Amino acid sequence: MKLSTKGRYGLRAVLDLAVHADDEAVALSQIAERQGISINYLEQLIAKLKRAGIVTSIRGAQGGYMLAAPADEISVGDILRALEGDLSPVDCSIVNSNEGNCDNADSCVTKYVWKRISDSINDAVDAIKLAELVAESKKVQAEVGMTDPKAKQTCGK
Repeated sequence: MKLSTKGRYGLRAVLDLAVHADDEAVALSQIAERQGISINYLEQLIAKLKRAGIVTSIRGAQGGYMLAAPADEISVGDILRALEGDLSPVDCSIVNSNEGNCDNADSCVTKYVWKRISDSINDAVDAIKLAELVAESKKVQAEVGMTDPKAKQTCGK
């Protein structure tokens, strides 16, 4: 399974938001600058995250975006599914629990492989909470001597 830029950039954006929020809204322009993501693309990602209830917007002069829930209640899986949709490695109605019919469903043996891989992926991303990534981010910043908390932090391009 390979994530698209939606998932990679979106996760970075939400992490940036969590690291820099400090109980106040964060402007998209700040996230875009720190993460090296175009503001137009970031707006698309944030719209999906808002629809999924992961972020919320604040209007006005001091407006911007905040997490809709505490970071320890948001999983990486929540973020990735909001942006990517189903995380299954194959398009299989049995693995994806779709209503669609598969002509080979009764005789397909590989469905067990795809189901186990899918379950493993979902278990892994659901086990990682955003709060863990925030703590790791602060640890890395301290280790590399980043004294400016607003400094650009990019990876996963």
